[in-house]
Amino acid sequence: MKHLLFLLCLCSLISCGKEDVDPPVNTDNSLNFQFSFDETQERLNNLGQVAAPVAGNATQTPDFKQLSVHLIELAPNQFTIPGQGVIAYKGVEKTVDGEAAIDFDQAIVSEENTVFHTVALKDLAPGTYEYIRVSVSYQLYDIVYNIKNIPVLGDFNGEKGTIASFLGFNTYISSVTPNEMEEEVNASKKQGFWIFETQFNSPYDIYNQLLSGEAPQGATTVVNPLAGITDIPIGSCIITGKFAEPLVISGDETADITVDLSFSINNSLEWVDLNGNGQLDFDLDNANAENIVDMGLRGLIPTWTK
Repeated sequence: MKHLLFLLCLCSLISCGKEDVDPPVNTDNSLNFQFSFDETQERLNNLGQVAAPVAGNATQTPDFKQLSVHLIELAPNQFTIPGQGVIAYKGVEKTVDGEAAIDFDQAIVSEENTVFHTVALKDLAPGTYEYIRVSVSYQLYDIVYNIKNIPVLGDFNGEKGTIASFLGFNTYISSVTPNEMEEEVNASKKQGFWIFETQFNSPYDIYNQLLSGEAPQGATTVVNPLAGITDIPIGSCIITGKFAEPLVISGDETADITVDLSFSINNSLEWVDLNGNGQLDFDLDNANAENIVDMGLRGLIPTWTK
């Protein structure tokens, strides 16, 4: 009997030991998305071709601070119609005056090299994805500019300011604060709306103000190297990028996957250079205002790592 009890105890110990060393199945692996802003990346046009500024226009590379996107879609191949791929992220929308609009109040805004969105890999359809589509909705960046005809003070040249720009198909904005000053909008704005805040240093900071405007309809660059094969909706800002190595989701991953969305900010701010000085001039009396015509990002290179 003693021998039997000993064997039973020994079997019990072996069984418990086996359970302890078996690792639990990890079902929490994620697909993470983050942004990069690259001033050296190629400057592309709507068709994904290298492009110089339009004759008579001038450009500069903004100092990017933040970005928000409204949609991230994984596309298996070049023939995948927008909306028929795997939607990895979609922001909040609301209906305003019968029209759908991005709800800026609930938009996620992210800095560079910071995870913007995380989705569980188990919630995505397994497959091989060659392309990614990203609908850019909001940008925040600093620029250098001249401002003319300030009452009492005259002209200020080579100043720094901040632009908040909206590139989504339609965005409802209650208010926005580019730097320190809040602008109430309480309206929906189509692609190309922007608000600019001056950043004068003391003692001139009391003269800081907000200016706003809109780029011409259809003027915003939206890079799509698949144009003519799979076109994107007019008025959207769905930028298409191709993975150098296709993204493979097997469904049984044992590690997180991080997708870096590298956007070209190479001379992405473009305006009509009326006086030919290559500098952005704001004129408070509007006698010689230079209009911003394009704020579109100039390309997307997606990469992934485990």
